[in-house]
Parts: sequence; C-alpha cells; structure tokens
Amino acid sequence: MNEFIWPIRVYYEDTDSGGVVYHSNYLNFMERARTEWLRAMGLEQDDIIKQHSLVFVVHSLSIDYIKPALFNEALVVKTHIEKLARASIIFKQVIVKQGTDADNEQILTQATVKIVSLSLAKKRPSPLPKVIYEKFSQSLLS
Repeated sequence: MNEFIWPIRVYYEDTDSGGVVYHSNYLNFMERARTEWLRAMGLEQDDIIKQHSLVFVVHSLSIDYIKPALFNEALVVKTHIEKLARASIIFKQVIVKQGTDADNEQILTQATVKIVSLSLAKKRPSPLPKVIYEKFSQSLLS
C-alpha cells in the first residue's frame, strides 16, 4: 500500500460563505485520510493507545494551497510515507479533484506532515513499537 487513496465530498459546513473550502478543513481531510490509512492496515488508534501507551501527534507541516476546492466537489486525498524513522513518519499528502485523469490530475492542495510517536507517560517522542514500524516499512515497499 505505497499510496493510500481516500475519497471525500465537500459539504456546505466545510466552506466559507462563497462556497470555497475553508483553509483549515484541508488539514481535517488529510487527518482523516491518515486515520483511514492506519485503519486499512489493521491499526486502530485507540488500540495503539491501550496496548502501547502512545499517540501520534503532528510535529510540523508545510502546506501549499494551489487551487480552491468548492462546495459539493468530490475530492481524493492521496497519502504516502516519504520518510520513516524510529519515532517519526513524514507523510506527503495531496488533494485532487476526484475523477481527474492521473496524467492530468488537478492538484488543489499538497502538504508534507511530520508525525511523531509520543509516549503518553513521558510526553516525549518514543520509538514506534516493532510491529507498527514493520507495517509502516512494508507500506514503503509495496
């Protein structure tokens, strides 16, 4: 699963009064895609908290707003790992209009997001458990 694709529809609540997606909602779309990517690999965040006492938190991000998404459009969030380290993952995420030809896809927004594995007890970065690290590593290879 080198690239995970998550479809999303723009609802009225996602937009400003002009029908344009409000800037912070792109981050919500990307967050949902990362959560669904985990779920597709058989990893539930609440189980990770219970079993490993860790959470995934956004450390930093860089986002480019290229073209606006509009009310009622069907979008696709594409997610893949750019870099995997022991306690962090760097994702590249792109939002495009659904149905756009892959050779001619219209990129609306793109971001690089660094996620850190955080120990709940220490409130500090903590290495990913081996089983999770291996699943993420396989995602890079497939």
